[in-house]
Amino acid sequence: MTEIQNTLFSLRDPAYQAFQSRLIPTMDPALVIGVRMPALRKLAKELAGTQEAETFLRELPHRYYEENNLHGLLISALPDYAAAVAALESFLPHVDNWATCDLLSPRAFRRHPAELPEQIRRWVRDEGPYTVRFGLGMLMQFYLDGEFRPAYLALAAGVRREEYYVRMMVAWYFATALAKQYDAALPYLEERRLDRWTHNKTIQKAVESFRITPAQKNELRSLRWRA
Repeated sequence: MTEIQNTLFSLRDPAYQAFQSRLIPTMDPALVIGVRMPALRKLAKELAGTQEAETFLRELPHRYYEENNLHGLLISALPDYAAAVAALESFLPHVDNWATCDLLSPRAFRRHPAELPEQIRRWVRDEGPYTVRFGLGMLMQFYLDGEFRPAYLALAAGVRREEYYVRMMVAWYFATALAKQYDAALPYLEERRLDRWTHNKTIQKAVESFRITPAQKNELRSLRWRA
């Protein structure tokens, strides 16, 4: 085993391993060590910027779920935009579950709002489902507030995939868009611009949100796509 693998196993919590394995049904439980996220974040902080981290980021693919999560945390800490994108291009093809995908949040992206959308467009058209999910996640995280543009809604609506974790992210994106940009997002439901499953899942998630007003929830319920 590598030194980092030994470190991860030293942080193992068997009860958490069992809990985490149930949350990621697509993962082989034997590949989940069981390291709690605070311990993993602490390790990533200790490694960030070191030669050991640089070597680790080049060692793909990894074997264990926590190795991939550590890899994602190290990418998220990279201060340089180009370096973060390059690291993601190498890493995303190896992401094989929703949890690793969703922890990716590169801090360098916050300083490059003009460049990132074109990169997101490439990601959401990728063949890999978790690369697509990641692209949608970045669109949701960075472009539903001050940098919002109506065209981004069309970009997300244009993602038509059969994979569950991609469809769920499209629904999550539109539910969040309804919370933040209600008037712009509502026509996608009124005019049924999403597929039926995503349409109804969007409404379900939106009406569960405390950020949607009671009046908006009633309006959304009336838009459910029934058989």
